[in-house]
Amino acid sequence: MTASPEILSLANGRDIPVRIRHSRRARRILLHVGVYDGKVEIVLPPGASAREGLGFAATQTSWVADQLSRIGDPVPFADGAVFPLLGQTVTIRRTDSRSALPFLRENELVVGGRDDTVPTRVRRWLRTRALQEISPRANAMGEKLGRKPARISMRDTRSRWGSCSREGNLNFSWRLVMAPENVLDYVVAHEAAHLRELNHSDRFWALVDTLCPDVGQARGWLRANGTELHRYGRER
Repeated sequence: MTASPEILSLANGRDIPVRIRHSRRARRILLHVGVYDGKVEIVLPPGASAREGLGFAATQTSWVADQLSRIGDPVPFADGAVFPLLGQTVTIRRTDSRSALPFLRENELVVGGRDDTVPTRVRRWLRTRALQEISPRANAMGEKLGRKPARISMRDTRSRWGSCSREGNLNFSWRLVMAPENVLDYVVAHEAAHLRELNHSDRFWALVDTLCPDVGQARGWLRANGTELHRYGRER
């Protein structure tokens, strides 16, 4: 069923929109706060009403406020915005140039065109840059393992940083290009290792270790900072 928007008032006086969704699989009323975008959703089991769902949510406003406080403020792609690139800091500079392609000038990403096209241009540039960084790494690692990737593509996933299909297709989040380089190397190594071991066995992790020397540090960085990468390009 289509979710309907409602308003939930928090103890701090802030009113936030919530979505209400019915689920045949739910066994009780559930309350979710998106860790990447802060969207609040009430999931209702069969027979439960929206009023009951909102009533339950009203008893959890302190928890909702706490969860929202853990999510960083969005950083829209706009003139003057700052974002990370392979561990470095880059500032967006819009110009009146009609050039369709943004370009990197030292620590600035110069973007031409209208203001309203900047977010799309920056996102497209980052996706392309991610593919340029990830493809040669994935191909080299696949060659080392004797399993060349069938296809390499960039996506904007939230549940995982990369994936490998049984057909040998590798998919990565383009947001990895905003992580430190050793973190990007680790995720590529993780998915490349799946080309030979489509599991997480000891053999799989041994392969990852042969492809990436900083597995522990990179995994720790992702656990601590990975959600931060989803702030960038998110509208307020």
